[in-house]
Amino acid sequence: MIGETVRVSADIFRDGHDILAARVRWRPTGESKWREAPMEELSNDRWEAVIEPAALGLHEYAIEAWTDRLATLAHDIEVKEAAGEPVDVELQEVKLEQKAQKAGTKPADLTGAGPFPLWVDRERALFSAWYELFPRSEGGFKRAAQSRLPDVAAMGFDVVYLPPIHPIGRSHRKGPNNTLVAGPNDPGSPWAIGNELGGHTAVEPSLGTIEDFDGFVAATQDLGMEVALDYALQCSPDHPWVAEHPEWFHRRPDGSIKYAENPPKKYQDIYPINFWPAEDSDRQALWQACKDVIDYWIGHGVRIFRVDNPHTKPLAFWEWMIPEVQKTHPDTLFLAEAFTRPKMMAKLAEVGFSQGYTYFTWRNTREEFVEYLEELSQGPTADYMRPNFWPNTPDILSGPLRNGPPAAFRLRLLLAATMVPSYGVYGGYELFENEPASPANEEYLHSEKYEIKHRDWQRSDSLAPFMTRLNDIRRRHPAFGELRNIRFHRSNYEQILVWSKVTGEDRMLVIVNLDPHAFHEDTILLDLEELDLPANVPFQVTDELTGASWSWYGPTQYVALDPAVQPGHVLHLTPTPTAAGQ
Repeated sequence: MIGETVRVSADIFRDGHDILAARVRWRPTGESKWREAPMEELSNDRWEAVIEPAALGLHEYAIEAWTDRLATLAHDIEVKEAAGEPVDVELQEVKLEQKAQKAGTKPADLTGAGPFPLWVDRERALFSAWYELFPRSEGGFKRAAQSRLPDVAAMGFDVVYLPPIHPIGRSHRKGPNNTLVAGPNDPGSPWAIGNELGGHTAVEPSLGTIEDFDGFVAATQDLGMEVALDYALQCSPDHPWVAEHPEWFHRRPDGSIKYAENPPKKYQDIYPINFWPAEDSDRQALWQACKDVIDYWIGHGVRIFRVDNPHTKPLAFWEWMIPEVQKTHPDTLFLAEAFTRPKMMAKLAEVGFSQGYTYFTWRNTREEFVEYLEELSQGPTADYMRPNFWPNTPDILSGPLRNGPPAAFRLRLLLAATMVPSYGVYGGYELFENEPASPANEEYLHSEKYEIKHRDWQRSDSLAPFMTRLNDIRRRHPAFGELRNIRFHRSNYEQILVWSKVTGEDRMLVIVNLDPHAFHEDTILLDLEELDLPANVPFQVTDELTGASWSWYGPTQYVALDPAVQPGHVLHLTPTPTAAGQ
């Protein structure tokens, strides 16, 4: 990300005892001038440097190492002088080496590795707050822009994510609660894309026209937000591609096309695409058509795409398509909606996805959170996989939110918003929508995927003020804009989870009660070294959720949390003037 430091490390060693030097060189691809940063030896032949690319797009970096002749000679002279030995020859060698370096002579044993690619994204790839809304439930683009967007912006969200906005298939259209028979007025699932009015580059008429969509995008931008559009590479049976390009679909022995399945879920209204047609020319045409969809919506102001089920499409496709898009539009971001195997999720990030959904929704205990967050922030994927935490989606109502009290919604929002830099919610969350389809089904009862919902956004008990407060805290405190800085602190009881995020002078400590149904208290043990606080003087504590302030002294502190009142503390820790001057 622009402005984010990048640590580059390498094992560097050679035979003998000569002293080494090393550096990192980097530049935007295509530029002739290299920037440089010296590398420092940490221990055991491990060297490291920190670089900070300042431009958007593809970069390259290389590592160079060589024998530091001057440092080696200086060491030899020091040792010999201490032993009383003459150093006349060494002093002559120093003069010759200084002359050679002044003339620009390269070291005789200069050794390099690279160049290696480095992609630099804009800030929103790392730090963002998403809000998902169905424009059809708000009366279409025009009414949604007027009545809903200002409220979303007031809550402090950065990204407004829209499900597919294209014409919806009529064949096998789903009715309410995913029933197999739709009534004449049932809108169907937006993910069943395409009918006689068009496919992935057309707009569902009930939402408005393409000009209305452009107006929605402009209104979103005027409010300081961006539109993210769903990119779902699948078709309804009525999509124009089905008739025009039968070779792009899997045909069964009887000539029919098999609909999509994810047992026990069945999607009779959706045909999956065959990304590997028999003829290579057909594959090339299909892949180009899929990219053309992205290019079309980029032309209408969209720079963020939430990709539906990318793990069911070939990695080779994404490895080709994402860089092709970013060649001309490097500010384009892709969010992978891939609830799948961890290695596949990591690979999607590796081939170019800017962010990815995670298993946050299914993490509930203290041990689960500690293990998962340490994996995401400290593990090998932390260098290229950016997690996005969602407490709910139109497909997923899980964990304590199922038939859960308002306290559960406050708790899960607090966790998502403060553990990682990017998070999102599906609209209706602030109204505590909590009815599952069944005891065994994680989807919502009366899911908005299959029907239009009418909500009272102005309800007096709405969670909107709490959302607004959290997003304001996130923006004011840079510690919440980083992934790798999360550290967990000790608590005695499993219901209490404590973690900190420290960036420079910004020290944030979050304490939550993981039980949304009961009061819990605990004595926690803070790691003051991780918090960069002295152990022998008081420090100021301000709860950013309430505005209350007090002083703490030492690592051991008492906390008590009633979820019906407040799910946790978001504490800003500040050294006292005496401590700061020490």
